[in-house]
Amino acid sequence: MLMTPENNEPQSETAELREKIAALDAELTEDFKAQFSVAPFLSRKIVSFQGNKDKPAYNWYKYKEAFSASLVEYFLGSYDGQISGKVLDPFAGIGTTLFAASSQGIPADGIELLPIGQEIIHARLLSEREMSSDDLATLEYWITARPWKECPERVSFSTIRITENAYPQETIEAIERYRGALQRENEKIQAILRLALLCVLESISYTRKDGQYLRWDARSGKRRPGTKAFDKGEILAFDAAITAKLKEILSDVRDADMPVTLFPVNRAVEGIQLFEGSCLEILPTLEAAAYGAVMTSPPYCNRYDYTRTYALELAMLDLTQAEVSNLRQEMLSCTVENREKDLLKICPQWTPFIAAANQQKLLQTIYTYLEHEKASGALNNNGIPRMVRGYFSEMACVIGECARVLKPNARLFMVNDNVRYAGVSISVDTILSDIALSLGFDVENILVVPGKKGNSSQQMGTYGREPLRKCVYVWRKK
Repeated sequence: MLMTPENNEPQSETAELREKIAALDAELTEDFKAQFSVAPFLSRKIVSFQGNKDKPAYNWYKYKEAFSASLVEYFLGSYDGQISGKVLDPFAGIGTTLFAASSQGIPADGIELLPIGQEIIHARLLSEREMSSDDLATLEYWITARPWKECPERVSFSTIRITENAYPQETIEAIERYRGALQRENEKIQAILRLALLCVLESISYTRKDGQYLRWDARSGKRRPGTKAFDKGEILAFDAAITAKLKEILSDVRDADMPVTLFPVNRAVEGIQLFEGSCLEILPTLEAAAYGAVMTSPPYCNRYDYTRTYALELAMLDLTQAEVSNLRQEMLSCTVENREKDLLKICPQWTPFIAAANQQKLLQTIYTYLEHEKASGALNNNGIPRMVRGYFSEMACVIGECARVLKPNARLFMVNDNVRYAGVSISVDTILSDIALSLGFDVENILVVPGKKGNSSQQMGTYGREPLRKCVYVWRKK
């Protein structure tokens, strides 16, 4: 059957838009040609959580979205001159920037929205600064005596839709006894015991974190029709898992540089301050020209939903379904369920920041293409255009605020990934760098991590594999 011109028109427009995107992308890449360089020292290990696997305290909780402490130490300590003043991380996660900067004698402020990150940062601060010899003796007692096993009081925990039936029944009972027993301890010990519990949840559950969602072991009884059965391997018993984690934490605290005395002492670290909430809400409240550097990694524009990935932990922190849903909307737009935010309601001064994103030619063409693909039914999720638009508008506001709070000539270091939707690669690195240029930054370097990552299996099946850059951007405030 011959294709009529009318039927062929959407395909023709798709091809034209792709060609236009490719041309604009090549032009923008050429504009930053002098700033691009492959950085051999930036291994996949150093720009990811892998680099923290052998670092005490950093490796207590497996936070896959983190970068390594070594990366922070390099950029804040070795990269072309010392930092003058405080460091800011607007997406603090579990506090890697904060603790790595602090250990180098640099005070650090962080902003974190997710309660899991907030809880881990607070517990680690307590472990580093306020543990007495009596506190360590109490932790030793928990390891050897396992007081939860004899505790008659059981404290239940929240479940949300995604976490129902996540643990074997005997594990649920053990967790409830553990939560009951820890209530007898002082606040410091409670925080450390809660931290240990959060650290083992995945290993004692039927789930495994897997990008955009939790994968469920076939033993859970949860299996979507038509999907292959998943076996995560050994599911650890609660007593063994929690005891091993408490031993690890206690050993690391004891091995820290400063000896623990009868009374708590402050360790030789600089101040860490954590602001709890969305950086979109908190950044506008910070003082102008107050920071000597920004070191961060925002959520990537990759559809990963942290409220799903970290659902076990959020439920264990007693968040309700409604609270988790609200968190999802407060996050930077990086998932298809994010609704459009009223950015000017958050901060009326952001008009020029939003305009910087709206005037970026490559970005506008990508928006047009994604809307066209949505209209023709070619997208696997119709929320993608809204998410991408929201991501770049919100990131423009974050970049503009970072320029405002940085001192003149201070640097911003950002780890981020390029992404791909509907067969088109989105050069997040050059687009954000171009926006940064118009918001008060000079682009010094776009450091490319050697080796490129692939795409989702869906995209590779439809459009073929196209390697994507992972980079560290180095911008200097004018």
